[in-house]
Amino acid sequence: MALVKWNPSKELLNFEREINRFRNSIGRGVRKEDDADNGYENAVWAPLTDISENEENYVLNMDLPGVKKDDVKISYANGELSVSGERKFERDENKEKYHRVERAYGKYYRSFTLPKEIKVEEIKADFTDGSLTVTIPKADEAKPKEIEIKVG
Repeated sequence: MALVKWNPSKELLNFEREINRFRNSIGRGVRKEDDADNGYENAVWAPLTDISENEENYVLNMDLPGVKKDDVKISYANGELSVSGERKFERDENKEKYHRVERAYGKYYRSFTLPKEIKVEEIKADFTDGSLTVTIPKADEAKPKEIEIKVG
């Protein structure tokens, strides 16, 4: 009997894929098979992400240790921001013998559904020391407004 390695991250990605397919089939009718290749079909892991908001922006901070800037792809379509790429496992076969490898390697993928009230053309990304920060400016109508009310 062969030992099969269970990957909980892969299971969560499969679950997310099925939910997205269901959501897309409701929103746009029946989905074409050509649309299925949107990054996560072969993803092995999903980077951890912090999502925050201030008065001006939504901000995504994503951990991508060991990933090179050129191996990060960010795209926006149909209200969804996607981050994908690959972290390669590089080792010298002759020098090292691994007893355990716990870090995830291979293709990664994360997607985020964004509010409609954003400035798409002003989305910015900064990749420094294995940390990706994506800043998504809010549209003027989404920014909180302070209205002074006189008591009298």
